[in-house]
Amino acid sequence: MAIVDSILMELDQEAKTTQRVLDRIPEDKLTWKPHAKSYSLGQLGLHIARGQGFLADAVSKDSFEIGNMSQPESQNKKEILDAFTQSTAHAKQTLAKLDDARMMATWTATRNGKVLMSTPRIGFIRAVVMNHFYHHRGQLSVYLRLLDVPVPSIYGPSADENPFA
Repeated sequence: MAIVDSILMELDQEAKTTQRVLDRIPEDKLTWKPHAKSYSLGQLGLHIARGQGFLADAVSKDSFEIGNMSQPESQNKKEILDAFTQSTAHAKQTLAKLDDARMMATWTATRNGKVLMSTPRIGFIRAVVMNHFYHHRGQLSVYLRLLDVPVPSIYGPSADENPFA
């Protein structure tokens, strides 16, 4: 088994869970924010939806210059759901091309030419491509709770959904 195979299996499994969370986004609340410093619901949803494909493109190169970090506002829920479908498929296709040597090779992130991170590519994939979006999915589940939207099961029962019952 190649290193990337375990990443692709996890991406498939987690995409199903992320889809359930994104499906719960109420379209009439896309501009809602839990705090003035927070992303809006639409921004957070779109960030989660687009992120894996964007980062897969970044990691397919040997280095990546980090540019504008602002998050666009989503126009509607369909945009978020379509972006997630496309981004997940693109991430899987892009990552599948990485052999073990490439996965272990050093990858570098820069901003304005300054090195921010230099790590084996698999480390970036694990810490940012994967874990970073699980973190944001958790944020989204809190947004749903604050909006009184039933939270789906993620890794086990939620207060609203118990797949083991």
